Amino acid sequence: MASVLYETYKNDVAPQLIKKHGYTNKLQVPRLTKVVINTGIGTAREKEVQQEAVRTLSTITGQKPMLTKTKKNISNFKLREGSVVGCCVTLRGERMYEFLYRLINVVLPRVRDFRGVSGKGFDGSGNYTMGMTEQNVFPEIDPDKIKHTIGMNISVVTTARTDAEAKDLLAMLGMPFSN
Repeated sequence: MASVLYETYKNDVAPQLIKKHGYTNKLQVPRLTKVVINTGIGTAREKEVQQEAVRTLSTITGQKPMLTKTKKNISNFKLREGSVVGCCVTLRGERMYEFLYRLINVVLPRVRDFRGVSGKGFDGSGNYTMGMTEQNVFPEIDPDKIKHTIGMNISVVTTARTDAEAKDLLAMLGMPFSN
């Protein structure tokens, strides 16, 4: 079953991008590659915090997260090599499109005082990153069962060559950028 967002991309967005930017080949049209959701749990050494972060990310994405560990000792942060400092999920294909659809149409409108996402989150290579301060805005999460607030970074990786192309792609897919 194809995702609603993928069908929108294929039938509406790609032809509009071809017309707007004058691409001569279908493969030149920017497309989504992957979505990476990353959360840091910092120096919280309690297993409970780590397990809650893993449980939260797996509930939101439908995929088991990978724990991220430190690569070297950092004495100022009291970290040893191999300490768990966060978890990360990489979504591709249908799960990526379903997650983005839910993010754009369900989650972002639920954010209090929401006036659009910042247009400054591009990295110069056509990728977009935004941050969320808490996981309560996701409808899959039961606020009564949450003990620790976990923020997350959501990175959307595209094949666009410039930030303008990537912004056009995301805006046409429905990403609500602020003016």
